[in-house]
Order: sequence, then C-alpha cells, then structure tokens
Amino acid sequence: MAEALDSLPDVSDASLFENDTWRPHFARLRSEDPVHWHPDSPFGPYWSVSTFNEIMEVDARNDVFSSEPTIVIGDPPDDFVIENFISMDEPRHTAQRNAFMPTVATRNLMNMEPVIRARLQPILDDLPDGETFDWVDRVAIELTTQMLATLFDFPFEDRRKLTRWSDMSTDGETVGGSLFTDEERQAGLMECADTFLKLFNERSAKADSDAMDLVTMMAKNPATKDMPNRPMEFLGNVMLLIVGGNDTTRNTISGGVLALNEFPDQYEKLRSDLSLIPNMVSEFIRWQTSVIHMRRTALADTELGGKKIRRGDKVIMWYISGNRDESVIPDADKLIIDRANARRHVSFGFGVHRCMGNRLAEMQLRVLWEEVMKRFRFVEVVGQPERLRSNFIRGITKMPVRVHRW
Repeated sequence: MAEALDSLPDVSDASLFENDTWRPHFARLRSEDPVHWHPDSPFGPYWSVSTFNEIMEVDARNDVFSSEPTIVIGDPPDDFVIENFISMDEPRHTAQRNAFMPTVATRNLMNMEPVIRARLQPILDDLPDGETFDWVDRVAIELTTQMLATLFDFPFEDRRKLTRWSDMSTDGETVGGSLFTDEERQAGLMECADTFLKLFNERSAKADSDAMDLVTMMAKNPATKDMPNRPMEFLGNVMLLIVGGNDTTRNTISGGVLALNEFPDQYEKLRSDLSLIPNMVSEFIRWQTSVIHMRRTALADTELGGKKIRRGDKVIMWYISGNRDESVIPDADKLIIDRANARRHVSFGFGVHRCMGNRLAEMQLRVLWEEVMKRFRFVEVVGQPERLRSNFIRGITKMPVRVHRW
C-alpha cells in the first residue's frame, strides 16, 4: 500500500483541469487515501482532502483550519500581498462580510430579478440563427459582466474591464497558469484599485444615499468605511467581490450548456418539464464546480480522517472531488437534473465562509435558463471547448455553439 500511496498524483497540476483529465486522479484519492499528504509540489507540501464529509469538516472547523493568509494553494508574493475578508478569520471576516450582505438579501434579490431578465433578453434575442458563435463571449461573459456593473453601479460602457480584472485576480503562479506577466497583472489591479477608489469617494460623499450597490455598502458600513486607508485590503475586497460575482456564474452558464450536450437524455427531460429548471441549476453548480479548491492552514496540531495534521500545514479542500463523492452523491459522475437533494454540494463552501452570493448566482442561472428555453429548443455545442489553465477556477474560455429555435 505504501508504494501505491506514493504513486498517487499531485492534483495541483493545472494541466489536469485545462485538459479535463482530473476525474480518475481524484477517484483514486477518494478511494485510497482521502486525506493524503503530498510532500512535494510546485506549491510546497500540502494535504489533499478529497471526500465530501472531510471537506465539510475542514470548512466547519474554522477555529482550527484558518483562512489566513490565503485561500489558494500557492503563497502570495511577498511584495504584493492582497487581503480580503474571505482570507480572514473571525471576528474580522464576519464584520467585513456583513457590510455587503444587504446587497444580496432576499428583498434586494427580488428587486434585481426583473433587472436580470431585462438585461438578458436582448443578449439572447441578438444571437445569430444558423451560425457558429462563442457562447462564452456572447452570453456567459456578457450577462455576468452586465450584472457586475449593476451590482457595483459601475459605468456600464466600461463593464468589460471587470472581466479583465477578474481574470487578472485569479491569474498567476498561485493558480498554476498565467495569461498576464507579473507587471501587467500588478498594473491592471492597481488600475482597478484607482477606479474603485474614485467610486468609493463619490459614494461616501452621499451620506444619505439609500442605494444598495456594493460600493455604497462598503462606504457606509463602520467595518469597511475606512478601508481605503488600507489600500491592499481595499483592493483585495473589491477583487473578491468581482471574482465572486463573475467566475461561478460565468463558468456555470457555459458548463450547463456543455453538460446538457453530454447528457442528451437530460436535455430532453428538461424540454418536457421546465419546472425542473431550479433543481437543474443546483445540479449544474455541482457538476461544474467552478471553484476547484479552497485552502486552509492548520492553527494547531489536530487530526483529520485519521491523519495527524501539524500546525502550519496547508490543507486543500478539493471541492471538485467532494462533488463527485459517490458515497454521498449517488451516480455523482452523471448529470441528473431532477436529482433529489441537488443543493447538497460543496461548490459554495460551508460554515462561516459559505459563499454570500449563492442565492444571487442561483437566481441568475434560473432566469437565464427560463429565457433560453423560451427561445431555443437546443443550444448545440459544435466543437471542443477551451478550458482555463488553473487549479483554482474551473473555467471555460471558449465554446463554439449554434442555437436552434423552437
């Protein structure tokens, strides 16, 4: 068994996700060593946690497994350390997180649904009949970028900057791939910081504003209104909100189309019963798992899955593997749009760090599919999708499709 365990793969290799070849490697980890020590990797030694229940345990034990200094497997460069509330422990985490919660509260989401639908309708109506086009650019990026501009009350004509800044934020060696040089990335992120600082100052001057956008929430809340005095923390929280509002939804929009093409029986099931859309959305979120992993760092010696975890060890929760754990999710490698308990997945995390925008993401995806199914009998994938080289974001960068109207 020792020899077999030594041969288990280093699943931090970003090419596994770029080439979509990750499944058998995580299946081996779940079967042979669910809490596995990798003594050597490009990111240093770390523990792989690959099963659903152990991932939930790590996420729940935030007093032992810390989100500081970062939630990605790679350590940040010493000369460009960005802080944000997802990489903070209590009590700072909840104090800052709560500043933004009114934007994604139930009442505000109800007000946002017609806005989402109004934004979406012309996007879908303008799609060409009988022509191949890139679904990622025309639909996934455009919808999520428009909604990000709405959430931030960001200049609408500049909305594609938000996508670029999001890509820069998740780029670099910490996620295993690089689309930008270090200089390009740092310059782009500082442009983002300068842009949002101007917006912040404008919103701060309107003390009596009842606006619900994220920048106003930051400017008005006692826990965050002085954040520009901590520039890298200000930038970090802006980038967290951009990435959180972009990557999960954007990639699940594309991943859902791809999944239905891979499981045509489920597409036919959907055509026969559109009431399945809300449940299908949860299944898409599990199936795609747009955030591949989250890291924690042990604050003290502890035990997990029968293994001794030492203080300071990196502990990586592979959400993508937990969502394929058949001991908890039957037939986990299959897309089943009417799956019972479809919201039982780890894509949004668990505990105090559970994704605060999960209901907004679900709503955007539900509205999208309601509008798609009004127009199109079939969104057909007509070529191989291109995937992001990253071990953090499971991204689809291009996907050629044709739409077939009813």
